[in-house]
Amino acid sequence: MSAPSDDLIRQWESEQASLRQRVLEEDTEDWQREPHFSGLERVGGVDLSFIKGDNVNACAQLVVLSFPDLEVLYEDSRMVTLTAPYIAGFLAFRETPFLLEALRRLERSQPALLPQVVFVDGNGLFHYREFGLACHLGVLSGLPCVGVAKNLLQVQGVSKSQEHQAQALRSSDGSSKPVYVSVGHRISVDTAVRLTHACCRYRVPEPIRQATVHGDRCWEDVSPWEHGRPNPARIKVEEKLPSAAVLRDKSCF
Repeated sequence: MSAPSDDLIRQWESEQASLRQRVLEEDTEDWQREPHFSGLERVGGVDLSFIKGDNVNACAQLVVLSFPDLEVLYEDSRMVTLTAPYIAGFLAFRETPFLLEALRRLERSQPALLPQVVFVDGNGLFHYREFGLACHLGVLSGLPCVGVAKNLLQVQGVSKSQEHQAQALRSSDGSSKPVYVSVGHRISVDTAVRLTHACCRYRVPEPIRQATVHGDRCWEDVSPWEHGRPNPARIKVEEKLPSAAVLRDKSCF
């Protein structure tokens, strides 16, 4: 996959700056103002999972969980072909189209299960241009979104003056490593942190954790043959992970 041209990078920067103006950094829903989130019934989680060394094939996942029980109500895992390379600061242009389409499929097929808030495996306002993946998905979907990053190194280059936009959260008693919570859209940072804590059984909030778990199964279910020809994505899974399609370091869970 070739690197984007300078013109395309400038176009992406301009689009981020324009969409950034639409981000709402405050609570917009009644349930967000309730001490125990009364009225919140469905929380979503999205993620894209990859096989190391494969920059083209990915599995896009959306799960919807009940709240506060955190039981899976809906899941959608699809193999996708990426068309944009990974460029620091522009992850949303690589991943958002597939995550947004998963939400739209759910809205068309089972609108009653559409999540009232979405947890995104990535940053929101804590970003080079204050417009990370969680902001991008939130603005385009219109849904409240929370960004949860597992590693602060993902946002190297963010100035000290912007560090208030992400809060480190030790999300469970069983984990010594924090996660970094930031506003995506239509939620305040304080509410985002409270809600993230309420959705954690382990280090990573359950909506994101379940999205990743279902992504693992998505890779395992890919057929070795597609349209009568070998499927490169499946061949890589079998060659690199003969026992199970373990896509991520489970120590972060």
